[in-house]
Amino acid sequence: MFEGLFTALVTPFKNGKIDYTATEKLIERQIAGGVDGIVPVGTTGESPTVSYEEHKEFISRVVKFVGGRIKVIAGTGSNSTEEAVCLSRSARDHGVDGLLLVNPYYNKPTQQGLIRHFSEIAKAVNIPVVLYNIPGRTGVNFLPENIKILIDECSNIVAIKEASGDIAQMMRVIELCGERLTLLSGDDNLLLPVLAIGGRGIVSVLSNIIPADVKKVITLYETGNIEEARKQFYRLLPLCRGMFLETNPIPVKRSLELMGLCSGEIRLPLTPLSVQNSAVLESMLREYGVLQ
Repeated sequence: MFEGLFTALVTPFKNGKIDYTATEKLIERQIAGGVDGIVPVGTTGESPTVSYEEHKEFISRVVKFVGGRIKVIAGTGSNSTEEAVCLSRSARDHGVDGLLLVNPYYNKPTQQGLIRHFSEIAKAVNIPVVLYNIPGRTGVNFLPENIKILIDECSNIVAIKEASGDIAQMMRVIELCGERLTLLSGDDNLLLPVLAIGGRGIVSVLSNIIPADVKKVITLYETGNIEEARKQFYRLLPLCRGMFLETNPIPVKRSLELMGLCSGEIRLPLTPLSVQNSAVLESMLREYGVLQ
């Protein structure tokens, strides 16, 4: 159901408020770039500093802007199961194609707690769910054996965005869950390796900037042009690293600002890209050809 390229969409701000004019332009650019879907209000969308009202309105407007042309998977995770259910039901009612649910952060639930958390949400909404395993941000790692227990219980959990950085763990997920669970890379730097072990795509930060070029890696690989896919991936790799010169989404927002696509405005506690790293990033973008 969810395969290919999904862009982890930024949330453009202007004078402290969401800039919906810029949002619509960014979405049109993603569609023109051939992405399979977008993921609003995830990590890259600064979900921790978007209010509940903004969160719900943003998803509603994104669904309307997209108009069914590509998939919309809304980020609705929380470290409170009750809050995640509330956000997920709202997104469902606005017509999203699926939900992205991050591991509960800070309170560090046990594996049993993770199973129960995701099960409660999945059963409350009855639309497709994508798990999001990112231990580096959440402080908890959802282990493959327990993921298998969960998906056996909840038929609408259909995919996982895997951002553990552990290829062996991803292989174990695929080994245990097989075709039942689509594995998507959660890290641009690992797109090609993840495809090689049986992953079916990516939720990408970099595709905010160059959607068609990221999509090309996947298309080349899936059509058997492995060497060309490898060349394209290594062409992208410096920019993949550039997106993490500082905490995501600081560099990608600065990139979009340099490209004239939206403001680089970001909400505290995140701060604008440092002058030094901004110069490095601008050089990377010029070398790639994004900037003239």
